[in-house]
Amino acid sequence: MLIDLSYEIYSGMPVYPGDIEVELENDKKVKNDGYANHNLKMGMHAGTHLDLPSHMLEDQQRISDISLNYLSGQAKLFNAVGEKVITLKNESRELIEKDDMVIINTGFAAKYGKKEYYREHPVLSEELVEFFIQKEIKLLGFDMPSPDRSPFKIHHKLFNNNIFILENLCNLDKLSEVKTFKLIIFPLKVRAEAAPCRVAAEI
Repeated sequence: MLIDLSYEIYSGMPVYPGDIEVELENDKKVKNDGYANHNLKMGMHAGTHLDLPSHMLEDQQRISDISLNYLSGQAKLFNAVGEKVITLKNESRELIEKDDMVIINTGFAAKYGKKEYYREHPVLSEELVEFFIQKEIKLLGFDMPSPDRSPFKIHHKLFNNNIFILENLCNLDKLSEVKTFKLIIFPLKVRAEAAPCRVAAEI
């Protein structure tokens, strides 16, 4: 069974403060034009999206360069619901393996669409991030807009170790009974540092 972990894209959807608004225009209609057409204008960091190191580093890698095989594989779920600073738990030390994709359920998806979603989201502790780096995970995802705040030290730590970041996931509560699952990520094949994604968990 596949569980969709991605948000719908629509006009006026929530975006990171300062980013352009999403515009989805239905400019042609079957009744009037004989066919339907939509035009989409959006930033690459709106909704559920994947960030590469080139988002903040002088790195030439683009989303279109990444193999889909690299974005499909074993994932491990971290439960951090209610934590303002997400720390390393003893039970997690043996759970994570090299090349895992780690997904953190913070429960903050419940705030999506509200101002506090971008202003009050949890952050990751440096100890936890150093643990992920030591374990050589390849991707970190979560149900919030960022692992940190300006000056984005955690972003830089992850990117400097070639760990991709998957932001704004949803429906992680539906994975509460599993620790390990297959994660499938399909980003738009764009020549950019990031891209909106359709993300699914196979359980």
